[in-house]
Amino acid sequence: MLSRGDPVSETAKTPADFWFDPLCPWAWLTSRWMLEVEKLRPVQVRWHVMSLAVLNEDKLDELPAQYAENMRPGGKAWGPVRVVIAAQQLYGDEVVGKLYTALGNRFHTAGEGISRDSLAAGIADAGLPADLIDYADKDTYDAELRASHKEGIDLVGQEVGTPVIAVPGPDYDSASEASSSGGGGRATGGQIAFFGPVVTPAPKGEQAARLWDGTLLVASTPGFFEIKRTRTQAPSFE
Repeated sequence: MLSRGDPVSETAKTPADFWFDPLCPWAWLTSRWMLEVEKLRPVQVRWHVMSLAVLNEDKLDELPAQYAENMRPGGKAWGPVRVVIAAQQLYGDEVVGKLYTALGNRFHTAGEGISRDSLAAGIADAGLPADLIDYADKDTYDAELRASHKEGIDLVGQEVGTPVIAVPGPDYDSASEASSSGGGGRATGGQIAFFGPVVTPAPKGEQAARLWDGTLLVASTPGFFEIKRTRTQAPSFE
């Protein structure tokens, strides 16, 4: 596990796996923070899609009405994640981060919200084929979507949301990565994984680097599970 260090070189970068749902403005802010961290720490983000619709599909009756409506089959939450997983399956892992940035800039930073038009515009901004939007209404890659979601959520448990971040722990064995589950936030080996951090606006410069260092410090402490305070600000995309 690496945290503090000189400005990033092209060697000895630590992979930071980041699971996101494009729907979530808070995950978007955290993702922009991670891009800042990449500039200042020896970290390489690997982007993965997860799904709030999948996470909430068995508890829709417990959710606020409009939010639940978005999560239902055919709801607003399904199109973006289906497009992202289709892009990953068709064009490779390297397009996932680029597409996420394009969609997030439309959905959140530009304030366009989630719609078929903003989804199509994001696909175009990412330089991907326009017909990728057809997958928004198809379950072609739902099995792969669920598998990607499960990979991330299994690291931290079902009682959180998006984003999920995971980095190698002190005793991490990459050969056992595929069979690893659980252990989020524990320092007993495997990956150090956590939900969040939830921030607004996204920290920049040394503040971003310090937050990364501190997050790894607490998340790697044996027995540490949670630190939290009430959100008193709406997401700010400055």
